[in-house]
Amino acid sequence: MTDASAELRAPEEVVRITRVLQDAGFETWTVGGAVRDALAGRTPGDWDLATAARPRDVQRIFRRTVPVGVAHGTVGVLGKDGRMYEVTTFRRDVETDGRHAVVHFADTVEEDLQRRDFTINAVAWHALTRELRDPHGGVPDLRDGVLRTVGDPRERFREDRLRVLRALRFAARFRLRIDHATWAAARESAPELPRLSAERVREELLKVFREVERPSAALRLYEGCGALATLYPELQACIGVPDGEGDVWSHLLKTADALPRRHAALRLPALLHDIGKASTAEAGFADHAAAGAAAAFGMLRRLKFSNADTDRAVHLVAQHSGIPASDGPEPQLRRWLRLVGAGYVRDVLRLRVADVRARGARERDPRLRETAALRRRVGRILASAPAFTLGDLAIGGTELRQLGIPAGPVMGEILRDLLERVTDDPSLNTVEALSAIVRSRIGSPED
Repeated sequence: MTDASAELRAPEEVVRITRVLQDAGFETWTVGGAVRDALAGRTPGDWDLATAARPRDVQRIFRRTVPVGVAHGTVGVLGKDGRMYEVTTFRRDVETDGRHAVVHFADTVEEDLQRRDFTINAVAWHALTRELRDPHGGVPDLRDGVLRTVGDPRERFREDRLRVLRALRFAARFRLRIDHATWAAARESAPELPRLSAERVREELLKVFREVERPSAALRLYEGCGALATLYPELQACIGVPDGEGDVWSHLLKTADALPRRHAALRLPALLHDIGKASTAEAGFADHAAAGAAAAFGMLRRLKFSNADTDRAVHLVAQHSGIPASDGPEPQLRRWLRLVGAGYVRDVLRLRVADVRARGARERDPRLRETAALRRRVGRILASAPAFTLGDLAIGGTELRQLGIPAGPVMGEILRDLLERVTDDPSLNTVEALSAIVRSRIGSPED
């Protein structure tokens, strides 16, 4: 990496926006993740710009802007390519409470880089001159595989405790070694992490699932520095609980690793699927899925996950065990599908594959072949559009009232009985057949 700037190629719109601001008399640099990722040999994501221009100047110079965070100096500039580029005024920290910093605008890029968290994120590149500004040694740190803070790590972490979790994620994502002083400061800061908002803690965990090839690389660092114990006691409780050849915690990590990043949303239930074993170990893990679902619900509510995301993850944890054999009776499979839900079955089986891979299964393992056979058979059942809910029955409340069944508990009992019969024999799901069953039950003559 002798000429690090040669690694950088900015989109045309980044070059154009830089040129427009420079021509207006405002020094402008590209900064942040895109520069870091490009220098690390990764595909850059969003390109952000830092400039001497104040927000009102950016809004005056560009016709199409979005007030992304004007109070904090950020204006979104809509490029000719349809993308939005964030342009932020140079800033410097003034004071902090450990969660949020109060900032003032600055005049130079050096001041802006001084306030950043890690050296690898404190590199600026000029899209016109191709000059690289690296006052804190971020480029050699990337080259040498080291993660360290800008300046005193204790001070950086006191300014914003979230930087501890960011350090663990960056170290795992870029395969960096956290330098001694930074690691010591992270461990020292771990007891303060509960002061962070639930939303910020949650988003960091989700970024681990989305960005890190093997989530275990980051989560082992969570464990080592004390962040796991302070933020995720449900997971900490799994450490040392015997399970197969290792412990429950190791199995959870391997299961999350077994899911590729394209299934990042499933890595959360994969990490949680066996947490119920910590509280059911003395009972031989009896009902661990139900115990795990309860623990997962508490954790996700604490982290303020949406109701939809919470319900989905908890349901997958609850249903990850008790999967039937592929050659079982079809009514049994249909009942299992009713319990799991057609919208969840694909993810339940993906979770099953990750689970058995985490226990050492290879491509021709019988457990994987069995799951593949179950997937094929389930696919055929679903293609026949079976009745899984009362709403799928050919008759409902209206027809039952016409047959003399009043609304109330009896009607509900009859509908549930009809669903059981249709589950056993889907050919019964017709108006005529179900009406005949109801007449027989109540002793009513044929019309």
